[in-house]
Amino acid sequence: MPDDPEALGELLVRVARGQRRRWREALAPWELSPHHARGLRVVTDRAGTRLSDLAEALHIAPRSATEVADALQARGLVQRAPDPTDRRAVVLTATDEGRRVQAEIAGARAADTRDLFARLDAADRATLARILRTLADD
Repeated sequence: MPDDPEALGELLVRVARGQRRRWREALAPWELSPHHARGLRVVTDRAGTRLSDLAEALHIAPRSATEVADALQARGLVQRAPDPTDRRAVVLTATDEGRRVQAEIAGARAADTRDLFARLDAADRATLARILRTLADD
């Protein structure tokens, strides 16, 4: 039945899983997990990101944010520096390589998203956007 809430919920989950799978596949050339890619995006978007800010942005524990930062730093994508406003803290900044990789990832993700939504005509995309905004409003 097309308006069965349970069936609609299952379809929504199925689409979300497919999108996550596509996102993981899009990241394969950079050998980054989605979690690390999101961390790189946060650091790239914000000059001087504290670990606590990274944890908050990723909705993870501070210890997990440290692990994300460690992995990105080991790859040469971010660097740590003392926080100029708090000597007990450090801030993360993207390296030139990190900014380059982030730009490439953003381009790959945008292309994949365009491909996904190209299956819909313009009217259906507009309707879907309206519906998703309605559902996303808390």
